[in-house]
Amino acid sequence: MNSIHDMGGMHGFGAISPETDEPVFHAPWEGRMMALYRAVGFLRFWTIDAGRAAIERLPPAIYLRASYYEKWLMGLEASLERAGLVGADEIAAGRALRPGEAPVRPMTVEDAAHLQRGNFERPATAPARFRPGSRIRTVNLNPSTHTRLPRYARDKQGVVEAVRGCHVFPDTAAIDAGENPQWLYTVVFSGRELWGPQADPTVSVSIEAFEPYLVAA
Repeated sequence: MNSIHDMGGMHGFGAISPETDEPVFHAPWEGRMMALYRAVGFLRFWTIDAGRAAIERLPPAIYLRASYYEKWLMGLEASLERAGLVGADEIAAGRALRPGEAPVRPMTVEDAAHLQRGNFERPATAPARFRPGSRIRTVNLNPSTHTRLPRYARDKQGVVEAVRGCHVFPDTAAIDAGENPQWLYTVVFSGRELWGPQADPTVSVSIEAFEPYLVAA
């Protein structure tokens, strides 16, 4: 979707200033937030892409003001409400106001010790349309729902650098429309193709792009 989260190439936000010796968490609640997010994700009430979309739907003023884990918290609240696990009144109250439904299987300590990111590679239903060296152009799409094609890389010419296999398609997974596996590619663009003739000619940008985003150039 075209929301404030898609900030690549936007002006006016100032330089990025990395924090020297940045800690993993700036406050104890951030660590608890990450643990809670992973624990609820284990129950599989929504996909990782639906979780990302929940954060993308935050109002721009709130998104820009919130810290990283504040975004996680608000996205989790929205996902829980959308799944019918909590009500808006319970979130506002900070406690349960009605009996909850027991999950299919609660996460155990052993489960937590082996948590890891899921594998999203799937069997291909058709051969890959492109190969390394293929010249492509990205489509110009503006969906109101989740997509992994950033705005700055739409309707641009690039070259396929690598084929990364066939994977769950985030655009459909985020809206409960199925996994719809698609080929995934690394595509390289020149800085001038993305930013115009004034861009540094030595700069190139690589993105991971799914096959529905690409047409032959």
